[in-house]
Amino acid sequence: MNRKLFSGLLVSMLVIALLLSACSSGKPEVSKVRIGEVTRSLFYAPQYVALANGFFKDEGLDIDLQTTPGGDKTMTALLSGVIDVALVGSETSIYVKQQGSDDPVINFDQLTQTDGTFLVSRKPVANFDWNMLKGVSFLGQRKGGMPQMAGEFTLKKHNINPQTDLKMIQNVDFANIPSAFVSGTGDYVQLFEPQATMIEKEGKGSVIASFGKESGSLPYTVFMTKKSFMTKNPNTVQKFTNAIQKAQNWVRDHSVDEISSKIASFFANTDMDVVKNVVKRYKEQSSFATDGIIDQAEWNNLLDVMNAAGELKSRVEWKNVVDNSFAEKAKSNVK
Repeated sequence: MNRKLFSGLLVSMLVIALLLSACSSGKPEVSKVRIGEVTRSLFYAPQYVALANGFFKDEGLDIDLQTTPGGDKTMTALLSGVIDVALVGSETSIYVKQQGSDDPVINFDQLTQTDGTFLVSRKPVANFDWNMLKGVSFLGQRKGGMPQMAGEFTLKKHNINPQTDLKMIQNVDFANIPSAFVSGTGDYVQLFEPQATMIEKEGKGSVIASFGKESGSLPYTVFMTKKSFMTKNPNTVQKFTNAIQKAQNWVRDHSVDEISSKIASFFANTDMDVVKNVVKRYKEQSSFATDGIIDQAEWNNLLDVMNAAGELKSRVEWKNVVDNSFAEKAKSNVK
């Protein structure tokens, strides 16, 4: 063999060996993703569709879904590394940013785009007007949480001061709000589904308005992760977002009955008629986002809602806690 040719081949082989060695020395991206959902809710239907239809598996991901009740607990789990991805209100990323962090939390995929609560009265109200709430006792949600902020934003939109025009009750734990209302606390209550529908079905209350419709488009519930996880695992984050986009497309294109049947196993203790009614309500008011992109107008509306509630120390710029690149790619490529 020609000596120069041999030397050239040897150099080439050494280069290839070095490249292979460099690649193998790097840690592979994770294929198991631990999700912490802030609660188990029909509001998150597209997530359960992604699991039920095997969309995550199709992307090569093994999902460990756990419920981490409450925004504080969910964010603690994310920051401490107990979970990789949090499904929680985007306001939590703002609170983390305001406190300062070397490893910020980044919103990368939106799941719901409106508030998910409804106004429930003790009896049906003909020709409801928001001014009817003046002077009543109102059983609200936890102070500082997105439901309460959206509720107060809606009240102020209708020229009702939550602190002076009605009696605001906020000393009841989230899980006990429905039972407290049924037991006689408050003239009106702000409730998530399926509790609103269940109370209505039992004849103990009546859904008369939607805070989701009133408060407008918001990045309400979002998948977020730490910047370090995103940097180390960009392909995993993309695959995750692809799976959610497939589910969002599926929910968009299928009927209430089909969606309800698909996710029923995640709500084994909930009557199917209730599941269908809840899915119908959320789908009709466009609560389920059709893609994961968090646009600037939605973000600014969120900041306005938080500011009106007195929960915003300073306006956190959209670009500092949002990365739409994964959702934009998924929307373009996933059909």
